[in-house]
Amino acid sequence: MKTILTIALTTFIIVGIWKFIAARNKVKLVENPITEETSDIMKFCIQKLNSRDSICLRDFKGKKILIVNVASQCGFTKQYADLQKLSETYADKLVVIGFPCNQFGNQEPGEESEIEQFCSTKFNVTFPITTKVDVKGKDQHPIYTWLTSKELNKTDDYKVNWNFNKFLLNEEGQLLGHFGSRINPMDEIITNFLK
Repeated sequence: MKTILTIALTTFIIVGIWKFIAARNKVKLVENPITEETSDIMKFCIQKLNSRDSICLRDFKGKKILIVNVASQCGFTKQYADLQKLSETYADKLVVIGFPCNQFGNQEPGEESEIEQFCSTKFNVTFPITTKVDVKGKDQHPIYTWLTSKELNKTDDYKVNWNFNKFLLNEEGQLLGHFGSRINPMDEIITNFLK
């Protein structure tokens, strides 16, 4: 019995490390995004973290939107500081929206009130954070269904492989790029879109 548990735990750790490494270096830019037409992703609303209020993407039309699946106990959690810096630096051009998700390594296990307190006290987060969601699988939130499906986003199929994957939308909601977990929010590959 002990051997079976050891094998299972070792397998779980190896798979987790492999997924973590695979998620680190992914960057995919859209070569020819649609530019004039408003995308149908802008119709979506989602409940705010620990609130009855909603975040509606249409309210941000005219600004770029960076959508990030976040987690409080991840090796990339320190990116919250750079997401906040990005949000403040480009406040006139960009809205960052965090989507807490517990699907990768059980790294966002807390209640919404705990997540809210963590974000505000540890990183002084002021950008919008949504209710906890699934970003993959049968319960995938419709926003992530749109982001990851070529049929809907009209650019490509994408996978969210780990916490802190980033999707950048233009002012009309068309997808500009997908950035893996290792890409820092303040990296030139993202900030060049905002200059």
